[in-house]
Amino acid sequence: MLSAVNILKEIRSYVIISLGVFLYCFSWVAFLIPHGVAGGGVTGISSIIYYATGFEISYTYLIINVGLLIAGTLVLGNAFGLKTIFAIFLASALFKILPEFQWITEFSDIPDTFINAILGGSLTAIGISWIFGQGGSTGGTDIIALIVSKYREISLGKVFLYCDLLIVGSIYFLPDKGLQDVIYGYIQMVSFSYMLDVLITGSKQSVQILIFTSKYKEMADMVSNDLNRGVTALQSLGWHSKQEGKLLVVIARKQQLAEITQAIMEVDNRAFISVCSAMSVYGNGFETVKVRRKPNAEFKQIQDKITKE
Repeated sequence: MLSAVNILKEIRSYVIISLGVFLYCFSWVAFLIPHGVAGGGVTGISSIIYYATGFEISYTYLIINVGLLIAGTLVLGNAFGLKTIFAIFLASALFKILPEFQWITEFSDIPDTFINAILGGSLTAIGISWIFGQGGSTGGTDIIALIVSKYREISLGKVFLYCDLLIVGSIYFLPDKGLQDVIYGYIQMVSFSYMLDVLITGSKQSVQILIFTSKYKEMADMVSNDLNRGVTALQSLGWHSKQEGKLLVVIARKQQLAEITQAIMEVDNRAFISVCSAMSVYGNGFETVKVRRKPNAEFKQIQDKITKE
């Protein structure tokens, strides 16, 4: 039975997903579709079909996502599937409803297609990051990206980039489209991928802090007890002064740097601090190493049999 706190968390999660879906659909309706820009993913496929046949995006989007949704539920779990079902149906409804609002369509008055591609790509990435942050997805290549990132150490933005190259390039073969439309599609795609990587991985960036101080005991206790961060003390020697001491090493999230630096200065305002960006940090409290699963013995025997035949 869910507690009141868990229920409130779920409600909050669905509210954030709803806002993300709205921003995602708004970006397409306001900036991309009116200017014939073909983005990636299932929405991109739906937009290309719309440009070619006039068949409504909301219906195509819903139909294509059903099959991918089944795969995502099996691999990523029921909770993910439920949130994704919610996002898919909400997005399908918004793609149908939003064009009816005049204040939204007025955004399409921006004449420069390049600007619309940049705005559309950036805003869709913001919407997707909100949805991903709550364990949801808008379906399509979102599901593919999350499945791949679950088993392989590759950024979500790159997965989107590889999946969408073919989708965006296919607009070239439409009767009224050409190379210029492909370029605008790629501009939207790169803008989306870059912004998504910034938003998704930016919150996970870590720093390595080296603290040189004579008050290393007080400093280590403060970092460990007050800031609740791990700290390692290494033996050090000041070559000029020939004085032995302790070098403190702290690994933390980038957004915690200002708080830690201020706390260090409060303990010892003469402390020397060196900060380095950490490319990746794995272990307790940080990221986990994603290991590719090896096929079991039964699967290997079947695979060998098929190969021989």
